[in-house]
Amino acid sequence: MRDGGRLAAAIEILEDLEKRRRPAQDALKDWGLGHRFAGSKDRNAIGNLVFDVLRRQSSLSAIMGSDTVRARVLAAYALTWNRGLAGLDAVLDPDDRHAPPALSPDERRALEAPALPGDAPDHVRANLPEWLIGSFRRALDDRLVAEGEALAARADVDLRVNTTKADRAAVLSALGPLDATPTPWSPIGVRVPVGEADAKAPHVVSEFAFKRGEFEVQDEGSQLASLIAAEGGATNVVDLCAGGGGKSLALAARLGPSVRIHAYDNDKRRFGDILDRIARAGTQTIEIVEPRGPDPLAPLDGTADLVVVDAPCTGTGTWRRRPDAKWRLAPGALATRLMQQDEVLDRAARLTRPGGRICYITCSLLPEENEDRLDAFLKRHPAFAVEDTAAFWQPVTGKPLPPHVGLAVGKGTGLRLSPYLTSTDGFFVCLLRHRG
Repeated sequence: MRDGGRLAAAIEILEDLEKRRRPAQDALKDWGLGHRFAGSKDRNAIGNLVFDVLRRQSSLSAIMGSDTVRARVLAAYALTWNRGLAGLDAVLDPDDRHAPPALSPDERRALEAPALPGDAPDHVRANLPEWLIGSFRRALDDRLVAEGEALAARADVDLRVNTTKADRAAVLSALGPLDATPTPWSPIGVRVPVGEADAKAPHVVSEFAFKRGEFEVQDEGSQLASLIAAEGGATNVVDLCAGGGGKSLALAARLGPSVRIHAYDNDKRRFGDILDRIARAGTQTIEIVEPRGPDPLAPLDGTADLVVVDAPCTGTGTWRRRPDAKWRLAPGALATRLMQQDEVLDRAARLTRPGGRICYITCSLLPEENEDRLDAFLKRHPAFAVEDTAAFWQPVTGKPLPPHVGLAVGKGTGLRLSPYLTSTDGFFVCLLRHRG
């Protein structure tokens, strides 16, 4: 396919998303099944363009003075992909029957001197849902637009070195052809650049180092959350919302062979390929607790040194990787998540022994899901207190805490990581101790 056909395909897919409000990956898959002539390079380029439009759809519309999907796609190709007006004219070739029509006079004027209107509101400049702008402002203050721009950028691929099988130097050497570099904060992290425009994302899971279990795909923010949770040690751990097991695996490597990690999720479908991941990592310390019976965790009540609560959340911190999700999120979904977070924290309290700890983690930037939930939890459970979580940053990373990452929670501190501040996904991390 030529780029004109790719532009037309992106327009078609994005129009389908506006009508059906479904995950972008589903729409891309359906388009590929219906257009089998498109090769993998074509599908990759179309997918990149679709996601780049979704990342900045508010500002692209404002620049073009139009809310149409076509206007956003044209602007993304010319501006985000740096093809410029000349490049866009070249692909809107009248002789290419698969290409969209040529630029209108209004479209041409907008792209000749592209700029946001001077009165564009912050939610447009930041490419964030208007109904959430108050929550983001609470969390991000005067960094709102800068954080929104960082959330709208492409995320590189982060890897966690499995230190029971390899060290970072060995993994960096193995992934040298992919231009891998150390992550800036995690001492066990490796970052692989994702590339720009129509570049194909690195397929790291095809590397032999991955097949040997020497690394796992895990955002640096998630790595840091796991390292902070493990700081201080533990021998009996419950991973209460384990999902695919990323944090269980990280904790197993960090805490060593004497730990016992009970990985639980109330929906067994979320476990995914956790058994394959455990086998590849070579760990013997993770036990799967299946969601069977009225309370499969009851035998562990009051025994856990550490309960990791990677709470269900809106995922606002992952919008670099899932930009379609920010436009599909609705107020009702947030309300549901707040209720689930309260429930899972209450369950964690019953599991924690006196003197034990809870590590509360979300991949959200919203204060309603983070410090607000812990304030409410402390009122329900006065035996718990927030620790000075920010104090763990330097022992874990070997570097001073960056400005604005630490925040007051209760009488202690938590951590708010973000693409702008730490070059990670957005994460909230806070430790609480059962005072007994």
